[in-house]
Amino acid sequence: MPDIAVTVNGQQRPLVGTPAHATALDWLRDSGLSGSKEGCAEGECGACAMLLATPTADGGTAWTPVNACLVPVYALDGQEVVTAEGLGSPEDLHPVQEKLAEAGGSQCGYCTPGFACSMAGEYYRADRTPIEATDAADGPCPVHDPEHGPNGFDLHALSGNLCRCTGYRPIRDAAYTLGSPEADDPLQQRLAQPAPEPVATDAEVDGARFVRPASLVEALRILQEEKDALLVAGSTDWGVEVNIRGRRAPLVVAIEQLPELRTLTIEDAVVEIGAALPLSEVEKRLDGRIPLLAQLFPQFASRLIRNRGTFGGNLGTGSPIGDTPPALLALRASVVLASLAEGGSGVVLREVDLADYFTGYRQTVKRADELIRAIRIPLPLATTTAFHKIAKRRFDDISSVAVAFALDIDGGIVTGATIGLGGVAATPLRARATEDALIGKPWNIVTVKAAAEILRGEGTPMSDHRASSEYRSLMLNTALLKLYSATVIESKEVSA
Repeated sequence: MPDIAVTVNGQQRPLVGTPAHATALDWLRDSGLSGSKEGCAEGECGACAMLLATPTADGGTAWTPVNACLVPVYALDGQEVVTAEGLGSPEDLHPVQEKLAEAGGSQCGYCTPGFACSMAGEYYRADRTPIEATDAADGPCPVHDPEHGPNGFDLHALSGNLCRCTGYRPIRDAAYTLGSPEADDPLQQRLAQPAPEPVATDAEVDGARFVRPASLVEALRILQEEKDALLVAGSTDWGVEVNIRGRRAPLVVAIEQLPELRTLTIEDAVVEIGAALPLSEVEKRLDGRIPLLAQLFPQFASRLIRNRGTFGGNLGTGSPIGDTPPALLALRASVVLASLAEGGSGVVLREVDLADYFTGYRQTVKRADELIRAIRIPLPLATTTAFHKIAKRRFDDISSVAVAFALDIDGGIVTGATIGLGGVAATPLRARATEDALIGKPWNIVTVKAAAEILRGEGTPMSDHRASSEYRSLMLNTALLKLYSATVIESKEVSA
């Protein structure tokens, strides 16, 4: 097996002797690249952001910002990253660094390298285009919405970066004054070349082992033979366990690069999404094809997290407050589980309705020798959908309550209803009593108020530091009323 190494800022750096549980952030700082900082160690502040070379559909490369504090460094074997030091130097600033300095976008400077990397990822985004200017009568100010600049800069690119002293106005100003990369920009030129291929990895240090299997069959064979094997995809959950709780695993198996888990197909009767395809990539490929998921994605953590997080990981943890389960439940999704065939030469698949997948707090029907291969969403989709996430912050936060609706309303009558809930029980669940109270009834305020009272009583919400049980029940009660209000307003707008 070739030497285990990572290309950092154009230079190959070996990983010899690095602990198997080490994060990319710790390794970078131990290597003398201290620009990346540890702020929270759980992917919420973005001070550790770096750029990862990822493949594009046309065979080129994209610079994708990720949280270095969550990525196992051995997951970067054979890969290529750029840190703040690789963007520019004090004598030759990168355009992003230059604009941040001009706008006064840095005060203590602790978070600045992470901002610079996230901003650079958006700077090099291939489809970022300036927005057309307004008519002359409106003056020279370009038209843009509150979350996009006149240069096409998407502020969601910075949603995972926190600044505690400068304030965001100068940082936003810097982002909105960025132009387009010059043709001779080395990082821009790099995008025309292919991204590094996945590399099979097997590293053992001080009794702990990190493995990247070469195939799905090999991954399943390891699961069958090694009962203590821990599957890791984006590591946005496991990375927190390593950093905050000091968790260590004797064997980590990285599966996020397996091609069988990175597919997305749309057929007449089903949409199938690979379990290890990053959520940002799913969002891009679906391009609004599933409106309920289109509402979910911007509210799922931050862009930095979505660039690594996966459906498989969110379902694999079995968490009752994961954002994707309520939406997938409302979409009547199923989970495709894979295991090794008898004889060990092939793969056996079994499909489980997501409503039957969760069996208890962080417990599922998935066996120890299985992994999540894909998520299947049946077509056609419901005509009226909505995703309500109640949290303390609008973005980059864990939900107190999540409610997903998928209704079919024909001629003013509810002909179909599926409602997924999160944060109100030991598992994500379907609000079946509320569904039954809606189906066959007229979609009017009388029906909605009666069903809302039933929805209030669904689940067994508890009180914790995020919300009381009473508040959670109240949010369930108001969710259906909020949906009804939105449909009435939409109906009036259409008729007008």
